[in-house]
Amino acid sequence: MASSSSSSSSPDEVFFHYAVVTYLLIGPPTYISCRYITAPYGRHHREGWGPTIHPSLAWFLMESPTLWFTLILFPFGQHHSNPTSIFLISPFLFHYIHRTIIYPLRIHRGSKPVTRYPISIALMAFTYNLFNSYLQTRWVSHFADYDRTGVSFWIRVWVGLVVFVIGMVVNVKSDMILVRLKHDGKGGYKIPKGGLFEYVSCANYFGEIVEWLGWSLIIGSWVGLGFLLYTCANLVPRARANHKWYLEKFGEDYPRSRKAVIPFLY
Repeated sequence: MASSSSSSSSPDEVFFHYAVVTYLLIGPPTYISCRYITAPYGRHHREGWGPTIHPSLAWFLMESPTLWFTLILFPFGQHHSNPTSIFLISPFLFHYIHRTIIYPLRIHRGSKPVTRYPISIALMAFTYNLFNSYLQTRWVSHFADYDRTGVSFWIRVWVGLVVFVIGMVVNVKSDMILVRLKHDGKGGYKIPKGGLFEYVSCANYFGEIVEWLGWSLIIGSWVGLGFLLYTCANLVPRARANHKWYLEKFGEDYPRSRKAVIPFLY
C-alpha cells in the first residue's frame, strides 16, 4: 500500500501498512455501532456521558489535530518540498481550517447553544483525527509515488478537486443554514429549508461525504478510500437518526419527500 525506493520495508512502512489495514477494517464495526448507538450531542444529547463543554470549544479541540499534527508531520516526508505534494495536501488543510477555526466561531456567536458537548465524545474524535491526519499526511508527503504523474494522474486529481469543492460548498452552505436557524430560533430547532435541505434532512453530511469522495480521487490511495468509508460509516447512521428525529418532532409539518442523506435514494 505504500511505495518506496527501498527493497526492504522500514519500521515506518510496516507501521503505516498496518495502520491502513486497520483503517479499512474499522468501517463496518463503526457503522454497526453508530447504527444502534447515536452519539449524544446536538439534538441527540442525553445524560450519562460525563462532563460537557461548550460546542464551539469541543469542535475546536477535537478537530485541531488535522491542522497542527498535519503541519508538524508534513515536513518529515521525503516529498515535503515537492510542489505536487504541497498542492495535494492543500484541500485537506483548507477543509479543516474551516472546520477547526471558522465553524466553531460561527456556532459560538449568537444564541446560547441548545446543549453542551460531552468531553468523552470530543476525546474520541480527537483520537480519530490524530490517526486520520497521520495516514493522510504520511501518504501525501512521504509514501506517494510522484515519479509517475502523467495525464491520467492529473485528470484524476482535477476531477477529484472539482468533486471536493462541490462537496465543501454544499457542506459549508448547509452548516450556515443550520447555524442561522439556531440563532433565529433563540437556540431551538426548526425545520431546515433551502439548498439541498429541500431533498435531504442532512445536507451538511451529504456535502462532507462528497468532499471525501473527491479527496479519495485526488490522492488515489487506500488511505483516501479508508477516510471515505469511515466517513460514511459514521455519518450515514447519524443522518438516519436525525431524519427520524425530525419526523417525530415535527410530524406532518416535516416534508415527507425528503430522504435522510442521499438525494432521492436514502
